[in-house]
Amino acid sequence: MAAKRGYDTKTIDHLIENVSENELCDLAELFKVFGDSTRIKILFVLFHGEKNVTEICDALDMNQSAVSHQLKILRTSKLIASRREGKAMIYALADDHVKTIIAMGKEHIEE
Repeated sequence: MAAKRGYDTKTIDHLIENVSENELCDLAELFKVFGDSTRIKILFVLFHGEKNVTEICDALDMNQSAVSHQLKILRTSKLIASRREGKAMIYALADDHVKTIIAMGKEHIEE
């Protein structure tokens, strides 16, 4: 199963054997960010490309204050990136790792 996802057993063993206490704490914090369904929904919206906050709000039928709060958490956790376009902030997934993490989680719950 690990090789199917792009990691061989040797690589996984190496990652697990060489983990520091700080890395464990950082990893736990990262997984906490994935523990909120609104943040997961925002990530799914951004799977389809860059969006401004209004587009995200419309897609989720949520108010701007609630979405902006979650966007800040996602940005602080380096899961999304933002850039200014005129007066608007444009949001996108930070990198393909985000899709991989979500896909692996989805695959796990479907087993």
